[in-house]
Amino acid sequence: MSDLQCAATLHVARHGDAEYDVQGMITDEGGWLSELGREQVRALAERLAADPAVAVGAVYSSTLERAVESGELAASVLGLENTVVAGLQEYSVGDLVGRRYSDPDVAVVFEAWLDGDLDASFPGAEDGHQVLARVRAALEEIVDANRGRHVLVFSHGGVMSLVLPRLAQNVRDDYARKNFLPNAVPAVVRADADGWVVDSWPGTTDPRSV
Repeated sequence: MSDLQCAATLHVARHGDAEYDVQGMITDEGGWLSELGREQVRALAERLAADPAVAVGAVYSSTLERAVESGELAASVLGLENTVVAGLQEYSVGDLVGRRYSDPDVAVVFEAWLDGDLDASFPGAEDGHQVLARVRAALEEIVDANRGRHVLVFSHGGVMSLVLPRLAQNVRDDYARKNFLPNAVPAVVRADADGWVVDSWPGTTDPRSV
């Protein structure tokens, strides 16, 4: 990231509620927004558009369809275009695709990452270092293009929970452990020459509510 004179303010949101071909199973597929998800994203964009302190200058999304749909819908409300950025996508579960969410093996790797073991990986997928590096690079690219502006970014709960606290100076690396991210409610982070700061985090302590 280049030396910034003005902070870029990123409103980084998990995509809207999504549906998949097979519900209840771990998947790496992109999914698509449910009607609830579309309502969530539209409401987010309308709140930002109505906030006089926030003049969103750009919208970005990951490459996965549920995030792309979120970005396109929000951009249409804000009178902007969505830019798809490689690197913002959710982490892959590799060979665990097709297992149920309740499978204990599914949580092991992510919990290890939150504990600081970035060497851990799902079989056939990235380790935590690789996830952190590619998401950080994507966010820094966005920051460098938006000095002094507010931007809306649609990504995914897992990579947001892993990466954003690790970038920021003012929260613990495992800050998201008990602050689960709801759909379409952004974490607000600022980045300038002095580094990254989390200004607000929308997490809930109840995972059943996300």
